[in-house]
Amino acid sequence: MSALPLPKPPARQPTRTPRSNPQAYQQRQQRHHRALAFEATVKISVNLVISGAAIAALIQLLPYSAAQQTKLKEIQAEVKTTNERVGKVKVEFNHYFDPRQTKTIIQEQTNLADPNQKIVVWEPESTPVENR
Repeated sequence: MSALPLPKPPARQPTRTPRSNPQAYQQRQQRHHRALAFEATVKISVNLVISGAAIAALIQLLPYSAAQQTKLKEIQAEVKTTNERVGKVKVEFNHYFDPRQTKTIIQEQTNLADPNQKIVVWEPESTPVENR
């Protein structure tokens, strides 16, 4: 390994800082502030447009929502009446398919009496006839 001398970086010469022009600085600041103001204006405008579109969509959906609420109430009323009918039918079903009540159901529907049961017939009371 041969030791070659490393190149030296060039010597820096002192740089002159130009004196800043106060007018140029003010102009840069004004341009920066104008750019920020323009950006804020654009953002606000876009947000207003989006808000307007959202409000318009909500206004169009209000009648649809009211119609859906009306339909929902009608359907709930129908469900209530149907549940009542189902309850009645369940009671009838349990009555007709109860094995303990078979004899009574046969008697109700065919007017047949159990052989071990006595039939009682009510006759109207006879009024005594007066002799003249």
